[in-house]
Amino acid sequence: MRASAAAKVNLALVVGPRRDDGLHEVVTLYQRVALADRIELEPGQALRVEGFAGDTLVRRALEGLAARVGIEPHWSVRIEKRIPVAAGLGGGSSDAATALRLACATLASPPAPETLRELAGSIGADVPFFLADGPQLGSGSGTTLEPVELPQDFWVLLVLPRDLAKRSTADVYERFDERGGEHGFAERRAGVLATLATLRRPRDLAGLPPNDLASSPLADELRALGAFRADVSGAGPVVYGLFHHDEQARRAQRTLARSGRTWLTAPAWYG
Repeated sequence: MRASAAAKVNLALVVGPRRDDGLHEVVTLYQRVALADRIELEPGQALRVEGFAGDTLVRRALEGLAARVGIEPHWSVRIEKRIPVAAGLGGGSSDAATALRLACATLASPPAPETLRELAGSIGADVPFFLADGPQLGSGSGTTLEPVELPQDFWVLLVLPRDLAKRSTADVYERFDERGGEHGFAERRAGVLATLATLRRPRDLAGLPPNDLASSPLADELRALGAFRADVSGAGPVVYGLFHHDEQARRAQRTLARSGRTWLTAPAWYG
């Protein structure tokens, strides 16, 4: 059994105060893109995950699934990585969700959807999104999802800055807390919802507030090169730019190749 595990970008990421569970209140707009890993899974004698030595989430997901249905984990998985690691694109979360879907298809009695979503949320805040189709508005810790209608007719240029080490997500949130970043959360949240309420065309996405966790001068460069929306995805470091036309996006890609690795892709509905 094989399936694609698509990356995501956060078209908006508004962060509020720390919750009682230690996580932060967020409002985020998840959008899949066509850049994807590839997951292969088949029943085996024991749990084996190959192809990506850095994996932790696929193994955790399948161990959790086995525990919930009362069996020993017995799948053989191969991960073909194409999504850059620790880049803010959700590659590990997408791999885990895809492995869960494939493994459930091998079970005579798979868990109920709500049980699977609960398991996904225990693995990572982004994982439940990858069990759903289409763009989603995430709230709470990011695991409470609501489908949203977004235009899908635009191009997405991803730029991974060269020689920029990603800080851990925990460190990014710690610095957010240190600077009092939660102040004004209600107003920024309202700004996301107001933009969604009137959003009709791709360029309306420009009205979304900037990422609360991270910024990059590459976003300014992307806008100067014609992107109608540009920002950091998640906790970074990947920066995305949204373009109306592929020729314009390709010119920007050639220009920014000096700044790091680039991928030109497009919105994806599922996978």
